[in-house]
Amino acid sequence: MANLNPTHPTKQLLAGYCGIILGAFGVHKFILGYAPEGFIMLVISGVGGSFSYSIAFLIMQLVGLIEGMIYLNKSPEEFVNTYFVNKQGWF
Repeated sequence: MANLNPTHPTKQLLAGYCGIILGAFGVHKFILGYAPEGFIMLVISGVGGSFSYSIAFLIMQLVGLIEGMIYLNKSPEEFVNTYFVNKQGWF
């Protein structure tokens, strides 16, 4: 079992809600400390969305929505093991 830090449940809630609301911009990735993944989502949403009539933006929003729901449905111990110990960047 991972060492449960008092800030981890707060990050779980914040990342989950930001994934649902601002998922296309990768804000939830930045909250968890996954900067490269956050930049990838931000670039795909911004650049790809401008060239594809916002289809890339909608796809990234769907990815963020799914990831936000996954974050909120995990127990705190499982969340810490998955995203802080094992460093799983996507889904």
